[in-house]
Amino acid sequence: MSTATDRNLTTDGDTCQFTCWQKQSLRRKLLAWYKKHARDLPWRRSRDPYRVWISEIMLQQTQVATVRKYFARFIRAFPNVRRLAAADEQQVLRVWEGLGYYRRARQLHAAAQQVVAEHDGQFPRSPGELRKLPGIGRYTAGAIASIAFDQRAPILEANTIRLLSRLIAYRPDAHATAGQRILWRVAEDILPQKNVAQFNQALMEVGSLVCTPSEPNCSQCPLWRLCGAYSAGLQHEIPRAKPRQQYTELHEAAVIVRKNGRILMRQCAPTERWAGMWDFPRFELHADGPRFAGDDLVKKLQAQTGVTCSIPIRLNTMRHGITRYRITLDCYQARHLAGRARAPNGSAIRWTAISELPALPLSTTGRKIAALVSDL
Repeated sequence: MSTATDRNLTTDGDTCQFTCWQKQSLRRKLLAWYKKHARDLPWRRSRDPYRVWISEIMLQQTQVATVRKYFARFIRAFPNVRRLAAADEQQVLRVWEGLGYYRRARQLHAAAQQVVAEHDGQFPRSPGELRKLPGIGRYTAGAIASIAFDQRAPILEANTIRLLSRLIAYRPDAHATAGQRILWRVAEDILPQKNVAQFNQALMEVGSLVCTPSEPNCSQCPLWRLCGAYSAGLQHEIPRAKPRQQYTELHEAAVIVRKNGRILMRQCAPTERWAGMWDFPRFELHADGPRFAGDDLVKKLQAQTGVTCSIPIRLNTMRHGITRYRITLDCYQARHLAGRARAPNGSAIRWTAISELPALPLSTTGRKIAALVSDL
């Protein structure tokens, strides 16, 4: 077993320095492990910056297993940056549907248009230029520059934050400004002169498969001899756990309004949840629930859409979560009685044939409501 003396790692204020020998050992062990254990992921089969970019955006706050099928679907629909740039945003949102955090899809579309307009369809190679594109921050720029172009660009995301925090036995908050500053410097300091693409991917892979949050498999880690947390027996305390997420309970209603075989649909405004996507008329209920429905729902619907409907009949209730919200959603059905569909906030609203619903980009709950429409 290594000791703190063997490691000879110095930490002083904002600096944290490995010795040359330690860096050489770390790089050698990490690359050898990655060569043997790297997962065969579809976005790793090419260093095309477009594919690297799509995968990195998809992997933000999303599990690898989920991204696999969405990545394949997205690449089939938009095989290159020019095809993505030329697509309609509604088509992009429809293909992205189900991945959540839909702002990512809108930013992908905007960034693709910028790459075509300003760079003739060629991705910039430097992290600084990449960060000028919508939706690309420091980590994503470093990932694209290093993986696609083998640039010496550091990366820092959830898995590498955890891995590097343990390597240097960093006990304060790794997500605070001081912690981030130190970890970015460590990530840059340990970069090799070549094979940066494999090295950065290896860091993430060890963090994902071995140096896991609650039960790190230290006996299988290629870096255990260099790990300060392991040496001190602190691998379960480092990094410091984030405060538990506090959830806000919301109660909402969605209304299926029918008129001559068509359904009333509205496009979410830029300031709303699911901006740019289509949805059934939906609004928040009073905190104490469905007993305030009926006339209250009729008034809310009229204010939101200009349409007067019959007293809505509740069909079912769904429960789902979005970021920091836990939502109880009551689904209703009603008939159009009067009024011309209009949206006071200027967003689009229309009567839609049931056969057209599959082509519209909807949220996960919106798609479930659309299934109800088809079954009724």
